[in-house]
Amino acid sequence: MGIEWLKPAAFVGSIVYALIGVVIFWLCFLIIDKLTPYDLWAEICEKHNRALALVVAAMCLGISIIVAAAIHG
Repeated sequence: MGIEWLKPAAFVGSIVYALIGVVIFWLCFLIIDKLTPYDLWAEICEKHNRALALVVAAMCLGISIIVAAAIHG
């Protein structure tokens, strides 16, 4: 394995793919937020809806796994 990850091309590529993954994740979150009949952020933060927070956490993990698989594979 060595120091392959220290090469500038590998490092920059990793940063770019990480940024692309984060952007895609946030876009998916915003789309799902718009599709739901209520404001997810307000429900979770202001009204402390724990059940909705768990559902959103599961959704975030699912989207993250899909984005990681799409970028990696």
